[in-house]
Order: sequence, then structure tokens, then C-alpha cells
Amino acid sequence: MSYQIVTDTCCDYPSEMYAQLGLKVVPLSVLYKGEQYTQYSEQWLKGLFDGLRNGETASTSAVNPTGWAGIIEPVLAGGEDALVLAFSSGLSTTYQSAVIAAEELIEKYPGRKVNVVDTLCASLGQGLFVYYACQKRDEGLTLDALTDWCENTKQNLCHWVIADDLMYLKRGGRVSAATAVAGTLLQIKPLIHMNEEGKLINVGKIRGRKAAIKALCDKVGELGIPGANDTIFICHGDCLEDAQTLETMLKEKYGTKKVFIYYIGAVIGSHAGPGTMAVFFLGEHR
Repeated sequence: MSYQIVTDTCCDYPSEMYAQLGLKVVPLSVLYKGEQYTQYSEQWLKGLFDGLRNGETASTSAVNPTGWAGIIEPVLAGGEDALVLAFSSGLSTTYQSAVIAAEELIEKYPGRKVNVVDTLCASLGQGLFVYYACQKRDEGLTLDALTDWCENTKQNLCHWVIADDLMYLKRGGRVSAATAVAGTLLQIKPLIHMNEEGKLINVGKIRGRKAAIKALCDKVGELGIPGANDTIFICHGDCLEDAQTLETMLKEKYGTKKVFIYYIGAVIGSHAGPGTMAVFFLGEHR
């Protein structure tokens, strides 16, 4: 039986990429300047980060069960099954909502299957995970085989992040006010990774932007699975030149063939702030 892959917009793809990969997608929303947004062009995202630099704030909303059901139900009604790849439960209730929606829909469509995977991923880390899942789908994996692959692989999807301004992390409760002020004065850049529970953990402090970018490159060498990272994803909070610098380093040092670069999406970018950058790749472990 055929199936559809369903995910949410915390993949942080440009809009056309969801269609290119043949995905069904559920939007998260952002409230910014009194308006609710669920779609974000590159130009709009640049404007958001400019606004954040100027003191604007944004709030975000997870997907609720009704939102998931609105996308999944037409798949089931059309005679297909669904594989749901959801934003990390460590950062959002989006995954839990998908589970609720799936349980309700299976009662309504008892002949169908809805497999829900907590990706434990975010931003283009989730994007890279979904990208690989689509490749496996196209290779002919069945729904259950692909579900097993996702569950067995998600702990190998590495997320390594540098934040430029600790004040944004302070607002989100990630660091104390004193740490944020001192770190800003000393040009300290926190090194963050997504742990096995899908939560962002501050694991180091690096002085200076250049050293922080190098640290991201070094993590690929330290943790990356040899031969498995011809494709690497990078996201950025309106700091494209830095992302391109990292791209060059990866290609020169490791022979990476394809590097996909795009903005951090509005949902995660609203909390991470401008200047944040992350690299995503397959590792021996997270």
C-alpha cells in the first residue's frame, strides 16, 4: 500500500522544497507585529531578523491535533497511509498533538495506518532527517520499514549551534541575566547541541565569532560518520556570509559535495535570534 510522508514547517525548508520532496506539511504559526503568519519567504525572514535586532519580539504557536488532522485525514480518505515526522517533543507539544490526531483518525479509518515519529530534531536538522527519509521512501521502503529506519537513525542526526547574542537565550530562560551580560561584553559565543531527548543544551563557551564557526566545522570531523556526509545542511539567522564561510571550510576539510544553506525559520529564529548558525550532519552519536 502507498503512503505519504507528513511533516511540519519546523523543517525550515523554503516553501518550494516541500513540494519538490512530495511532502504533506502542517504549519506552525508566528505572531509578529500583530499579525499571524504561517508562511515565510526569504525576504520576510530577513525582515523578521532585522526587526528582532531593533527590539521587536515574536511569539510562536505549536500545531494542535486539529491542525494535524486537517492534513492527515485527506491522505487516509484517499486510500493511503501516513508517516508523520514531527518537530522535537523536547521543544514543542507539536509531536504530542500528532499522536492525538493519529489515534483519533485511526478510529475513523480503521483500515489505514498512521505511524508517528518524534524526530527529536529541529530546523534544518529536522529538514535533513526528512530529506533522508524521502530518499529511503523513493528507494522503495515500505511504511513500516521506513518508520523503523527513522527510529533507528534519529539519534545519529547531529545538531550543533552557535548563538551570537546571549540576550535572546536569556529571554528564553536558557541562561541567566548575569551570564548574558558578561558573555556579551566578552564576546562569548555559546556552543549548543540537541541532545538525545531533543532538547537544546549549552555545552561550551567560545570566544569570538571566527573561533565559533571553526568549532562547528570541527564537530563534523569529530562526530561525523566517515563517508556518510556528502550532504550537510546549514541554517543561519541572517548571517549568510558566515554560513558560506562554514560551507567552504566543510568542502575543503572533508570533501563535502553538497551543502544546503537556508534561513532559520521564523518559529525557531524568533527564540534563537539574529546571528545564530547551525550545522547538521550524520554522526556516530549526537
